[in-house]
Amino acid sequence: MTLPRIKVLALGGTIATRPDASGAMQMGLGADDLVAAVPALATLAAIDAETVSRVGSHSLGFDQIHALAAKIAVLDADGVIVTQGTDTLEETAFLLDLLLDRDIPVIVTAAMRNPALTSPDGPGNLLAAVRVAGNPWVRAHARALGVMAVMLDEVFAASDVLKIHPTRLNAFAAPQTGPLAALVEDRVVPLALPVRDAMTHTRARIGDVAGAREQPVALLWMGLDEPGFMLEAMLDHRDQLGYRGVVLGAMGGGHVPERIAPLVGQLAGLLPTVVSPRAGAGGPMLRQTYGGPSSEIALRKEGLIWGGRLQPLKARVLLETCLRGGLDHAAIAEVFDAWG
Repeated sequence: MTLPRIKVLALGGTIATRPDASGAMQMGLGADDLVAAVPALATLAAIDAETVSRVGSHSLGFDQIHALAAKIAVLDADGVIVTQGTDTLEETAFLLDLLLDRDIPVIVTAAMRNPALTSPDGPGNLLAAVRVAGNPWVRAHARALGVMAVMLDEVFAASDVLKIHPTRLNAFAAPQTGPLAALVEDRVVPLALPVRDAMTHTRARIGDVAGAREQPVALLWMGLDEPGFMLEAMLDHRDQLGYRGVVLGAMGGGHVPERIAPLVGQLAGLLPTVVSPRAGAGGPMLRQTYGGPSSEIALRKEGLIWGGRLQPLKARVLLETCLRGGLDHAAIAEVFDAWG
């Protein structure tokens, strides 16, 4: 029996930490170390491990993920596993999904418990990821599944996975859709195929962004009695503080405090400004229910772009990618409209 050829690309993160002299966990382990910690991998796949970086995911950048996607796009392998930190996994997995369209499994995995703790989950997550990458059902549906995240014996679509807790072992979930598959014993149990229409439309609209310059996007969270000082600063600055787009984490079904509604409208006239639900799980927002100057009806008339079901972190990734692709306001609105 020929084993599948699986490429493991290590970026760093908790899964790759080790204690320093003080006991604090520092980046240090490479891809070979991660693979060596899981001897059972040799029974599942022919592993080729490569250390891409040794950095916490809180310090990763868009350009690094673009470079990683370019590497994955030309790999000769039957599957790819990316190991990284959990801090930005929901964002990096989504960006990889926007950039890649391969017919092999591409999986992102990580760890919540560092290797110095009792029962670290890194080795188990890596083993599960390799098992998923070699599974016949997953390989047959790889393009339909898109980039996946494997954590704690569950498989999630990159578009839907969220980090819902900062420290717990079961920190990842897909609240809107649930997992694509589950691991039980040595089996991968399929549960669902994701709806990929929005992703297919988005990729076609954005096109090739290889080599495009980074486009800074501000993320502004709307809260009770927000005074709008940051909005005023962006409006007053001749270059909007260097930002090329804005995502507003809005209240409810797509609302902002009434006192700042005029500022939001002015900003939308200068920069592509996306409204995204601040509610933890994301979800499609309202479009035509409430009236008033800060309602969804008024904001949409002012030219704000509706983020659909994408919560703010993913909406920011998508807006940055659209801007790299040179899309204008109307085209960006069309892309986001596909997301609900």
